[in-house]
Amino acid sequence: MYEQIARNKRRTFLMLAAFVFLIAAVAVALGLLFRAGVAIVPIAIGIAIAMAWTSYFTSDKIALAASRAKPADGPEYARYHNLVEGLCIAAGLPKPRLYIVDDPAPNAFATGRNPQHAALAVTTGLLAIMNRVELEGVLAHELSHVRNYDILVSTIAVTAVGAVALMADLGLRFMWFGGRSNRRDNNNGGGAGAILAILAMALLVLAPFAAQLMQFAVSRRRELLADASGVQLTRYPPGLISALKKLQADQTVVHHATRATAQLWIESPLERDNDKAPGATARGNRLNRKFDTHPPLAERIAALEAM
Repeated sequence: MYEQIARNKRRTFLMLAAFVFLIAAVAVALGLLFRAGVAIVPIAIGIAIAMAWTSYFTSDKIALAASRAKPADGPEYARYHNLVEGLCIAAGLPKPRLYIVDDPAPNAFATGRNPQHAALAVTTGLLAIMNRVELEGVLAHELSHVRNYDILVSTIAVTAVGAVALMADLGLRFMWFGGRSNRRDNNNGGGAGAILAILAMALLVLAPFAAQLMQFAVSRRRELLADASGVQLTRYPPGLISALKKLQADQTVVHHATRATAQLWIESPLERDNDKAPGATARGNRLNRKFDTHPPLAERIAALEAM
């Protein structure tokens, strides 16, 4: 377990470096397209570092705001608080801040930069359909993400992917609608200017896909590890297995989820057709399946049943 935590920390910093490099590359591409010269390089690196630093301290707030999560105050959430407190004592973790997402789709996620600054959110739909042992299994899964330091890189990926996509989109839109003169200048600058402009435009097109591929690489394996760690915490595999089967049979999706925040949730909150119960109506398409942030629920259930 401790070896896995250390490995996750190393991967986190490598992923942060990759996101900084990608953001800087996008900024350099924008500078090349708009003829900002070599001065754009240190400026781009500074922007990338500033965005990574901001993401480190504010990405949990961004994820909670994007999901429309609100603090879980009130006596109706007593079971939620009691289960989290018991699991935190067993895991040796500080109790995270607890939130509620008003949504009928059953789902949950954890966010934050470390166990001391973590938050856990569940939907009203999850609280409605899960019994005590099932809810405990889901909460143990999410607290395992906290204990294993999965939450840092997953949460930062939310803002990093969004930042790359936004920068690339703004650059391409400006080039299309307002950058004709820049394109003419690049063409008049000779073959080298035209080649650089083409490469910069290609980077702007491909950067959002590269950012999402890094995001997907983060989340798939860690979901399986969090399942195993959660079961180790509760010492009752049937609880999480039953919860995952309920999620598998459910047909609803989270209303305020996006591809940027998808990897945070215990199951993909987006439309897909790969792991619903037999006989359920297929949703989404094959492309969704290829770019899903989570392994199929059927695979996760089979792994837990084999334990």
